[in-house]
Amino acid sequence: MKRLLPLKLMMLALLAACVTVNVYFPAAAAEQAADRIIDTVTSQPGGTKPREEDPNKTPPHSQLTPPREPAVLLAAAGAFLNLIIPAAQAQGTPNLDISDPQIRAVTASMQQRFADLKKYFDSGVIGLTADGQVAVREPGAIPLAERAVVTRLVTEDNRDRATLYAELARANKHPEWEADIRRTFARRWVERGAQPGWYYQDSSGRWVQK
Repeated sequence: MKRLLPLKLMMLALLAACVTVNVYFPAAAAEQAADRIIDTVTSQPGGTKPREEDPNKTPPHSQLTPPREPAVLLAAAGAFLNLIIPAAQAQGTPNLDISDPQIRAVTASMQQRFADLKKYFDSGVIGLTADGQVAVREPGAIPLAERAVVTRLVTEDNRDRATLYAELARANKHPEWEADIRRTFARRWVERGAQPGWYYQDSSGRWVQK
């Protein structure tokens, strides 16, 4: 029993250290997720079905001869730390999950609308805002017969964008990341999604042309 005490104390110390690690926003992973979604919206959607686990697969280890108790404790500690530490370190987060059904649905909705919006981006009538949305930049340049259509397209796209940012944060179990995700997308819409000649707002809210 005495020999198990140092192992148990070591496990408690490691777990106590883990819970104090702050989970902060994975900027690089968010940028990669934004690029993938923007590419889908502005081109053709696609994806692959996740691989399913074989329910008939034989367990990896025989349970006929149980290992000694210290080895069990060490293995359990290692397995638990492997789960906790990567989740608590932003640099260890390889990507953000964009496979959530709601995220896929809203991305598909934006992709279908993009062709209708593009001609208004091309003409400079609408532009990308500093907060990751779309705005009508020159209302007077829109033919009267098309104004209701443009208003509807912009309203619907902004609704989808707001849903996308919120759902990305929620699906990755960090709703507090929504503002950071929005800022990341706002920048990547301009850098990756916008074509030469499109208008966007700079950090001061001034319209500039790419």
